[in-house]
Amino acid sequence: MFNALVVEKDEESGKTSAAVKQITVDDLPEAEVLVAVEYSTVNYKDGLCVGPGGGLVRNYPHVPGIDFAGTVEESSDDRYKPGDKVVLTGWRVGEAHWGGYAQKARVKADWLVPLPEGLDTRQAMAVGTAGFTAMLAVMALEDHGLAPGHGPVLVTGAAGGVGSVATAILANLGHEVAAVTGRPDQEDYLRGLGAGQIVARDELTEVTKKPLEAEQWSGCVDAVAGAMLGRVLKQMKYGTSVAAIGLAGGPAIEGALITPFILRGVNLLGIDSVMQPYENRTRAWDRIARDLPMDKLEAMVQPACLGDLPELGRDILKGQVKGRVVVDVNT
Repeated sequence: MFNALVVEKDEESGKTSAAVKQITVDDLPEAEVLVAVEYSTVNYKDGLCVGPGGGLVRNYPHVPGIDFAGTVEESSDDRYKPGDKVVLTGWRVGEAHWGGYAQKARVKADWLVPLPEGLDTRQAMAVGTAGFTAMLAVMALEDHGLAPGHGPVLVTGAAGGVGSVATAILANLGHEVAAVTGRPDQEDYLRGLGAGQIVARDELTEVTKKPLEAEQWSGCVDAVAGAMLGRVLKQMKYGTSVAAIGLAGGPAIEGALITPFILRGVNLLGIDSVMQPYENRTRAWDRIARDLPMDKLEAMVQPACLGDLPELGRDILKGQVKGRVVVDVNT
């Protein structure tokens, strides 16, 4: 028997409830690799899955947790053997397939990557899906010409998980980072991560009819979308790019016009972390181990255990979680 956060649904009322319960290996879904989970994290999707599901969870009972790191216990796939340290993000684990909010998880070998050299399992989950997505965004911006010295790089939703890691990575790479936040009390935290400029969220949320605005940003990692993305696109410098990784402000790009794309050659890059191919996953994790300062990473971490998850799930949906929550599933 081992502990897991199990979400159950009352068929009559349609309401869900989450609690730590004991389950067995036989309860886990079939797959090639059994992992002793050490750490997981709390992401926006986790908040949905711990709560009413947000349309992501189709079958109950369910074990959420969209990422985890741990040690292989059993494997029928030659790529992994007992004792190997592994990381999992994406592939709809924690949504359609039972995830990392348990002391053991059984998953497909194709979904795993080896723990990168230079990181332990706790650090890997301090990075987690949010940090992995942030690195994918930085890599995409670099692939489209972003380089230090070309002006400030904007990070929206900067105090959140993706934004925090993106800020630390960009600053470490030598970029001037402008961090957008609606929480003025987070200024010291963001400057500690390397932000050189703090931009109040209200400055970018007004929808305007102007086709273009003054050129300000040499790149952008956007976790918000909505009216903010529509406004930011009009402020991008010629030939630069926005990496879109989230929709905290809504799925529409309010106030957006075609003009930034055809008059300034601005690129809007969609970043998906769920279905990334293996080669790009390992490339991103290697870059994380090299380019994310571990002291900055530690400053983002809020520790938690399985019993904290129902409340944390509600908090992250309200935008009340700062940085990275690392869940020790064994405490």
